[in-house]
Amino acid sequence: MSRTEPIAYVGGFTGRGLLEVCDDADVLDRSGRWAVVQDFEGALTCARFAEWSPGPPHASELGDFQGPAAGEWRSSLAEDQYVRAVARIRELIAAGEVYQVNLCRTLSAQLPQSRAQDPIRLGRALDLGNPAPFSAALRIDGLQIASASPELYLSRAGARLSSGPIKGTGVVADDLSEKDRAENVMIVDLVRNDLARVCTVGTVAVPELLRIEQHPGLVHLVSTISGQLRNSATWAEILNACSPPGSVSGAPKLAALDVIRSLEPTPRGPYCGAIGWVDADVRSAELAVGIRTFWIDDGRLHFGTGAGITWGSDPDAEWRETELKAAHLIGLATGA
Repeated sequence: MSRTEPIAYVGGFTGRGLLEVCDDADVLDRSGRWAVVQDFEGALTCARFAEWSPGPPHASELGDFQGPAAGEWRSSLAEDQYVRAVARIRELIAAGEVYQVNLCRTLSAQLPQSRAQDPIRLGRALDLGNPAPFSAALRIDGLQIASASPELYLSRAGARLSSGPIKGTGVVADDLSEKDRAENVMIVDLVRNDLARVCTVGTVAVPELLRIEQHPGLVHLVSTISGQLRNSATWAEILNACSPPGSVSGAPKLAALDVIRSLEPTPRGPYCGAIGWVDADVRSAELAVGIRTFWIDDGRLHFGTGAGITWGSDPDAEWRETELKAAHLIGLATGA
């Protein structure tokens, strides 16, 4: 395979020999193994490959990548704008409009124009510098993504559907606060409601609550929610019920999405969406939440970062959390 042919690395397997690309979720119930990306705003891309092999792409399949200069990065929300937006969300919480909103910003930088920029190469740099359980990289026309996501959005094993939302981030476990725990429980309840829309009544449960997970440079609070899918549930219904992920939207979800649209100046795109794979032949899947994710668009490299805002949020501290989440990965991309 050349260094420019379409390729997808998801779920620890590399897909080669692109057969088709479509935006119809119904194909995920038919046949084949698909690389799947759904952006935060709902646009879906499903790519079916002829061959899947374990492991990352070979060195010979990697193109070039040169990161932007360190001073090139610009944020869609400046610090004062972000702090004011946090204060506005706290006003809406006080008024009873919402309980929690995930407020995000996008960092963007111009890429050097001297060479083709390969997200698969960037994905390899992330794998080496920031190993993640749901790492992914895709090089398809119109879709150039490298992700080091630590968060499970949806996994499927036959009729079993599970989700593993993250809420609560710190450098060490002692950084995790009561605010983090309360926020995690709130999102667990939201995800339970999402799964209940496509699962058999009485089967949705929470087998793990507030587990501490270690990741490079960070710790997270993670919970697990699972249920038994209804026999008739399709992938279109699953994605419609659960998207966008609850941990990166807010509660109640529809009200939180309205707030996000009013306060965030740019669409999130692949950030905070879903990235992973679906195997229709064996009815299994693994989709990650598209956090810790870079994407290339029109010669620019983009990266999203955000924080969950509750009544207990300190606006300045929430800004610092977005910087903490971004610093290591932005450094890797800049130096790649």
